[in-house]
Amino acid sequence: MESEKNKITADHINLLKGYNMMLYFAGSMIMSEPTEECVIDFWTNGNLKMLPVSSMNPRFIEAAALLRDSCEDKKICREMLRKDYNRLFAESGLPLAPAYASVYLNNNRNAEEEIEKYYNSYGWEYKSDIKIAHDHLGIELLFLTKMVNNYLSAEDERSFNDIRLAIRQFIDLYILSWIPRWNDDIISQAETLCYKGIATLIHACTEDIYSILISTENS
Repeated sequence: MESEKNKITADHINLLKGYNMMLYFAGSMIMSEPTEECVIDFWTNGNLKMLPVSSMNPRFIEAAALLRDSCEDKKICREMLRKDYNRLFAESGLPLAPAYASVYLNNNRNAEEEIEKYYNSYGWEYKSDIKIAHDHLGIELLFLTKMVNNYLSAEDERSFNDIRLAIRQFIDLYILSWIPRWNDDIISQAETLCYKGIATLIHACTEDIYSILISTENS
């Protein structure tokens, strides 16, 4: 009987790598103010007009359209993004859509502590000169992409299945449990199509990764 790991095709691998690339980009846009280089790389050079994967997920299609139509005036794009970033996420003041799981999850849960324990259980630690709470969405996405990479490089059937289950569990418990409400806040509060598109892309990509892992289990 063919193992589940051996059923994974090159297209499947490339698809998950494509989703990882998009989550790296989206995560960087909510972790810190967008730089001039970021605007040049992703908007001026037209990279966001051709995303590395296609999806039938209506949310993904919406995100692609928002990003494709965003930041048309490149001269003022970076300043618009900087202002929107600070309105939505800045640590000082009253951010309109803080990217922290603990803000949206049930107050009876210590989301930051739960998520840190989850990272530790897989031997992962976020290291940076900037102090940031473990339940920040940008860190969650870094962990998710790391786990997807581990899934793709798993050398034995047991590891392959364990990592697949862990990814689905993490998405269930710590991303899709609050991202829909956060995405709604971004859609209502963001002034740029850029950030509306980025939030919607994060929501869509995590949904798609989850669906892909279910489909491989049932194939």
